[in-house]
Amino acid sequence: MLSSQQIQYILALSETQHFSRAAENCFVTQPTLSMQIKKAEDLLGFPIFDRNRVPLELTNAGKELIPILREIATDYQQIEKLKKQKEGNFHEEIKIGIIPTVSAYLIPKLYSEWKNNFPEIKLIIEELKSEDIIENLQQKKIDLGIMAGPIVDLNFKSIPLFAEEIKAYVPNIKSDEISLETLRNLQPWLLNKGNCLRTQMIHFCELQNETNSQVHWNYEGGNIEMLIRMVDLNQGYTLVPDFYKQITAEKTDHFKSIISNQNQKPARSIIGIVPHKNSKLKSIEQLVRSIQLNFNENNDKNLLILDWN
Repeated sequence: MLSSQQIQYILALSETQHFSRAAENCFVTQPTLSMQIKKAEDLLGFPIFDRNRVPLELTNAGKELIPILREIATDYQQIEKLKKQKEGNFHEEIKIGIIPTVSAYLIPKLYSEWKNNFPEIKLIIEELKSEDIIENLQQKKIDLGIMAGPIVDLNFKSIPLFAEEIKAYVPNIKSDEISLETLRNLQPWLLNKGNCLRTQMIHFCELQNETNSQVHWNYEGGNIEMLIRMVDLNQGYTLVPDFYKQITAEKTDHFKSIISNQNQKPARSIIGIVPHKNSKLKSIEQLVRSIQLNFNENNDKNLLILDWN
């Protein structure tokens, strides 16, 4: 049977594909890490890594082994959790990956509430793109992902958090609504590639040539506030999640509902995703319930939920 230490070393090497970086991440010397992994391979009776590849790669057997070791590592975490609980010094560390267009308003609103209501939970929050959230969940680098759905993956449990209308930020229009046809005649300002709100915008507004839509402008960084300023200075429009109005209160009359020919409004479904086997599920459920109570308020039946990819 492999030791918890050997499992930690194998998982670290599979992620970094580099002996010295894996050793550094595990706070041991490279010879120590190499020796323990070799002992693990001798015990198992097959090589886990192909050392002839640069960068280092898993063997076919190693690829089958890694998901099993991740599950075992979760069990060891549960044992360590129980030990600390009995000692009376337990603080659960929850790592959250969240897309930037949600974190901009969700984290400022809920962070104090979480800190006051859940003092036993230590939060580590990182902004990530949707694809990176999924990858980090697979590698057990985060415990909870918050992103736009839907997502179908048998490895994860998907938890609906709230639905959010996507509105157009368009100054100098008095009406609270704008037709999709009118919007298509205006200059669109887009987020950087890889951002799911950009993808939703392109699909819903049917932008055929996104490269020509911003002839002299290339924006990188996922900053909606910058796009709003570009609209203010250069006209046109950008798409903004409805809850984002909370941090741009002085401009709320510039946010317009977009009405399609089918009388539908674009929206996104914000979900939480967690691995099915998760030793921190009870704490995660507390955070999820808090989000639902604060944001799950949209009952509009005319919302059209857009895919994020």
